[in-house]
Amino acid sequence: MLNSSHESFMREALREAKKALEHDDVPVGAVVELNGQIIGRGHNQVELLKDPTAHAEMLAITAAAATSGEKWLREATLYITTEPCTMCAGASVLARLKRVVYGVQDIKTGAHSSLFNLLQEPRLNHRIEVIPGILREECAALLSDFFKQLR
Repeated sequence: MLNSSHESFMREALREAKKALEHDDVPVGAVVELNGQIIGRGHNQVELLKDPTAHAEMLAITAAAATSGEKWLREATLYITTEPCTMCAGASVLARLKRVVYGVQDIKTGAHSSLFNLLQEPRLNHRIEVIPGILREECAALLSDFFKQLR
């Protein structure tokens, strides 16, 4: 897939991330793409729902499975503004996603390259192609601005 396509879908994930700011959640957004169409969207809603599992990726994967009517998303790509945590990386593997594209590393909880590499762990039954660093600066700025305001 062309880099411009990745950027286009990552911009959609950034739009989702900005929605999280409306309810004081960490601005992380995600979209699931299949055949050039977005079939699932999500943004962090942990604070809004008081649910520690309401991460952008989890909500986007759930929406994509509902839209497609399938539990396996073998040809789909998940676009996330930040590196997925262990929960979200695990859900990506369980959903059998083809690819994960993310913007910025998460050095505290990242489960692709920062702390672990669950997305490509050879002992698991599925491995996912990963493309990091798409719109890195924009994704990083959104997060850093959010955390600066908290301090």
